[in-house]
Amino acid sequence: MSAFAAHPVYGSFELDPSIATVGVELPVGTLSAHLTEPDGPARATALLVPGYTGSKEDFRLLLPELRARGVRVLAITRRGQADSAAPDDPESYELDAEAGDVAQIAALLAAATGDDAVHLLGHSLGGVIAARAAALAPERFASLTMLCSGPRGWPHRKLRERVLAGAEGNHALWDAGNPRWQGVSDEQMDADARFLKQRLLDTSARSIVGGAVILESEHDLTEEVAGTELPVLVAHGEFDDAWPIPWQQALAEALRARYAVVEGAFHSPGLEQPAATAALLADFWSGAQA
Repeated sequence: MSAFAAHPVYGSFELDPSIATVGVELPVGTLSAHLTEPDGPARATALLVPGYTGSKEDFRLLLPELRARGVRVLAITRRGQADSAAPDDPESYELDAEAGDVAQIAALLAAATGDDAVHLLGHSLGGVIAARAAALAPERFASLTMLCSGPRGWPHRKLRERVLAGAEGNHALWDAGNPRWQGVSDEQMDADARFLKQRLLDTSARSIVGGAVILESEHDLTEEVAGTELPVLVAHGEFDDAWPIPWQQALAEALRARYAVVEGAFHSPGLEQPAATAALLADFWSGAQA
């Protein structure tokens, strides 16, 4: 799509040939993204938003599975993450700023594809951002999926991340969270660990702190999401431990949303069970468009 120009590949993962790496131009700067198109006409168009210390690469196994089911997908790397634009102003990482990016990208994606609206998915922190984006601009979205995400946070949830990233930087945060790899050279790490370290060190510490603040907020987004009147899917891995599962169940009940558990998955169903996750999403999006 002409609205999204080619962008350098980030990291060393071998991507499926169907995945293009593109840049999305926004007022904040260029955000990197993965784009995949089905061979035939798209049954749906989806926008995927990653979580706290994530990036578009968290969806690299999910995209080919969705493509095989006829879904066009744009998966973004949020502002401040990895190879996306990283503003210096701490206020740039507040919830409404992040949600504003998502709403703007949805408008660009809809215009480029001719769709009236796109399906929106947010993973973990990305689910909170997606929920807020849907509340800000519900007309831009055909549905909302909150994947391994909840209605609110709780105090001091990310205290260590806030303190370490804010005072000592992301290298200290990596060392604290990954004792197994302390003193180990990058060449001796496995590919996943090497990528996760690179991504964290390339991510803005302000993004880490700003995301922590959002995840610690007790503001409940349930009523705002209900007010959008969008079809909603609340789903999580069978063993998800990042958000209380009863909270996710209660969110689905309050919204009268579809609720699903991805068997055999933890907090990242798109990586741990990509085929099952894609089947769930494609089925939900088909029903939401009916």
